[in-house]
Amino acid sequence: MAGILYLVPNTLGPADSAGLDPLASVIPPDVKAITSRLDYFIAENAKTTRAYLKLVGQTLPLSRPLQEIQISELNINTPADALPALLEPLLAGRNAGLISEAGVPAVADPGANLVRLAHAKGITVRPLVGPSSLLLAVMASGLNGQSFAFNGYLPTDPGQRMKRLKTLEERSRNEKQTQLFIETPYRNSTMLEAIVASCSPSTLVSVATDLSLPSESIRTQAATKWKAELAAGKMPDFHKKPTVFLLLAA
Repeated sequence: MAGILYLVPNTLGPADSAGLDPLASVIPPDVKAITSRLDYFIAENAKTTRAYLKLVGQTLPLSRPLQEIQISELNINTPADALPALLEPLLAGRNAGLISEAGVPAVADPGANLVRLAHAKGITVRPLVGPSSLLLAVMASGLNGQSFAFNGYLPTDPGQRMKRLKTLEERSRNEKQTQLFIETPYRNSTMLEAIVASCSPSTLVSVATDLSLPSESIRTQAATKWKAELAAGKMPDFHKKPTVFLLLAA
């Protein structure tokens, strides 16, 4: 009988190591309990996964010593023909955890292809509850939470990026749909400048940074107000910080 592929949530950034349980505010107890029992993980980054398991081990005994827990990497550079081998232990009856670099796996994450293959091979997939920056951003934005779309990364070329932003704004206007996208953190300021330059003054723009972390910041206002603040030299404190951008056209 095949094992179970658990989709294990991670924190969205460095946990508060000052508390007795640094994961208490973002990872449910049952999720930590399941994670502590696993001895095979498929991870976007082995080093950060070991750091995460070390935090889990502060309050719960791990299945075996940390250095003996098997961690196989799955990231954007992993070829498709390498995926079946990652599932072989599960087909042999071993449970495994799929874990992302941050947040929930298989959403804006290379793990989705492995999950699809697991279904094709008859492996049970169980998602575990944890923080999703995308859902947290929608919740806190005040924009339309009944209809929204995540668009991943936008083009880095200025002309193509502006064209894409105008397309997303038009879709938002026609479908009354909130549009979400992200950017490499060191280009956050460039993205916000592009948004206010491309969008109509009345379009609502939300900037959600460091969600669930002590430095969390979430602001929603019209593009014209963002533009005025940027003109006055008031840039949000989001340089090199994970940020979700949202817009809803009037």
